[in-house]
Amino acid sequence: MSKTSEKSFLLIFLGTLSAFGPFVMDMYLPTLPAMSDFFHTSSPMVQLGLTAGMTGLAAGQLIFGPLSDRYGRRRPLIAAMILFLVSTLGCILSREIIPFIALRFIQGVAGAGGVVLSRSIAADKYSSHELAAMLALIGAVNGIATVAAPIAGGILAGSGGWHRIFVFLFLLGTVLLAGSLRLHESLPKASRQAGHSAGVAEGFKAVFHNRPYICYVLQYGFTMSVLFANISSAPFIMQEHFGLSPFSFSVCFGTNAIAMIIFSTLAVKLPSMERALQTGSHGMLLFSAMLAVALPLECSFWIYEILIFGLLSMIGMSFTASNALAMNCERHHAGIASALLGAAGYAFGGIVSPLAGIGNILCSTGILFLTGSVCAYICTRHAVSRALSPAL
Repeated sequence: MSKTSEKSFLLIFLGTLSAFGPFVMDMYLPTLPAMSDFFHTSSPMVQLGLTAGMTGLAAGQLIFGPLSDRYGRRRPLIAAMILFLVSTLGCILSREIIPFIALRFIQGVAGAGGVVLSRSIAADKYSSHELAAMLALIGAVNGIATVAAPIAGGILAGSGGWHRIFVFLFLLGTVLLAGSLRLHESLPKASRQAGHSAGVAEGFKAVFHNRPYICYVLQYGFTMSVLFANISSAPFIMQEHFGLSPFSFSVCFGTNAIAMIIFSTLAVKLPSMERALQTGSHGMLLFSAMLAVALPLECSFWIYEILIFGLLSMIGMSFTASNALAMNCERHHAGIASALLGAAGYAFGGIVSPLAGIGNILCSTGILFLTGSVCAYICTRHAVSRALSPAL
């Protein structure tokens, strides 16, 4: 395989792996109201399936990240793909909500292997500026998946219910397992961490003592909380409050994700990743503040739509910058660094998702948007103020 074809394969493969989050989370969003009827349960119980998946995505990264530093990237990835196939099959066969929620957690753990290893493999193969560009391209592929997932989910649900969505996920897992078997190992044995628990503990200790890295991780986590406040609330706001059909919701949700694609790639055009992170954080704060006012006042659909599009554009820019800056801080412990970065994002998202359904969803969503954006802005100021001071 030539260098060009290998790079193209890596781009598509790593982008699809990183898109496990959107596929596992977003694809069945249009069916959340319908799943309440299928399982004869309440909306908060169905949303627990979303929370379980996100919690699994967080926990799984803490498992597969350190394992990949110890055993290389390829073997843990193959194991993750096999576990994903088994858990997805279990979701298809579920007839009660509690087993479904448990299997969603396992599915999230398995999917986390793809998410964490996509960043680790990129850090293995690319230098600082190349890494930022590669993560931006991976983010674009991820964004395309975010656009395609809810639209495809709406189409599949319309023709055969939510089960067909999980059949598609099973087929996707099969394709990615085949790609994992083709993948060449990116972490040489000489670069792997010590195989005992003390070596892993030392790796975590070193990463936790890297203050800039921790600031970038927290910024990413709070940004993810804003994103998942939107993910968990959008199906109910758009379909129940504004009256959109599942397919119309899918189209709108996918269109909004285009903003993340565009601005995740535009981030590398700015003078530095620090500047991109500051721009994204400022923009998130602005759009969140407007949404926190507009939603409780029951604004029109188009005002809501325009503000969400703007918010997601700033989230996309922040994601590329925070991921590139965090991974560049900790190349020697790339697996652990990627694990903590991803785990923080999905842990924050898992906490926020059920909160969006408490009380008046318009008010609670607006509060969550603003709270997450304020915290992300504070983390950005701590992380990049010194780096940007000569340019100000």
